[in-house]
Amino acid sequence: MKRIQYLERIDRRHFFGAAAMIAAAPLVMAVSANAQPGTTDAAGATSIKPGANTSFGALKQIEAGVLNIGYAEMGPIGGLPVILLHGWPYDIHTYVDVAPILAAKGYRVIVPYLRGYGTTRFLSNEAPRNAQQSALGADVIALMDALGIEKVTIAGCDWGARTANIVAALWPERCKAMVSVSGYLIGNQQLGMMPLPPKAELQWWYQYYFATERGRAGYEKYTRDFARLIWQIASPQWSFDDATFERSATAFDNPDHVAIVIHNYRWRLGLADGESRYHELEQRLAKAPVITVPTITLESDANGAPHPEPSAYAKMFSGKYEHRTISGGIGHNLPQEAPEAFAQAVIDVAGL
Repeated sequence: MKRIQYLERIDRRHFFGAAAMIAAAPLVMAVSANAQPGTTDAAGATSIKPGANTSFGALKQIEAGVLNIGYAEMGPIGGLPVILLHGWPYDIHTYVDVAPILAAKGYRVIVPYLRGYGTTRFLSNEAPRNAQQSALGADVIALMDALGIEKVTIAGCDWGARTANIVAALWPERCKAMVSVSGYLIGNQQLGMMPLPPKAELQWWYQYYFATERGRAGYEKYTRDFARLIWQIASPQWSFDDATFERSATAFDNPDHVAIVIHNYRWRLGLADGESRYHELEQRLAKAPVITVPTITLESDANGAPHPEPSAYAKMFSGKYEHRTISGGIGHNLPQEAPEAFAQAVIDVAGL
């Protein structure tokens, strides 16, 4: 039975500084996202200073699949639906400036907490705290079903980009278009067991830390310290303040957060089992399915997190496709650091 619960009065303030449409661009384009409010960058788009918004206002809850999902919603109920997916160690505030831009353009914007974050909870205490990649994709389809949404434009960053990829690859009939930061991120558990060159392995230090019991205990004890360190490494030029960090860090107080994070990274290395219900989906994902829906991929010029080169994944998109590189010292958390550029990509891809 579907149940939507309002946690407090809905705040539907619109952000009226939405960007002008970006002109048609070649396969790789650079857009400055570092200009001050009211100025115009080299691409001709009005820039909006990140951090203009600090809250979504009211959150909602809905039972969907194995979860009771907490989510923010903005924009008209009859607008074209957009789902924005966050990653680790971030939360829905990744899109706190993006969502109002899209809502002001008439989109219905839904920003859910992933399993293990914020107000999202498992419906059963006995449910496996499983974070294998296909489970997160199935969560999005369950959310769409619960909300009565047949087809959606989906966009994401980090875990959210991988999940968006999975939805677009496995359920293309439910996906109108996609924006993906760092491109094609669908994983293969068998390939995940293969060693990389030392320099590449170094970038994944936290994954190997989490593979140990000391790492699990350390993340549980120092969750906020760990998350702050990742923010700094992944976005070395992002001068976020304590208030910005704390707004997201409260999402890590979820009772399942540590278990979900540890399982996600251990599963990637074949050190933790998934659930049999997702076996067929994982077999399909292991074949690296080509994504057919219209797609814009984004990369930032100062991304300190592990990420593939755009040239390595362009062939994985067979539909209408464009890549944009966002300049101006933007790091891994691209939607929060360059909200106007991210929102414009969503607007553009939804029109393809």
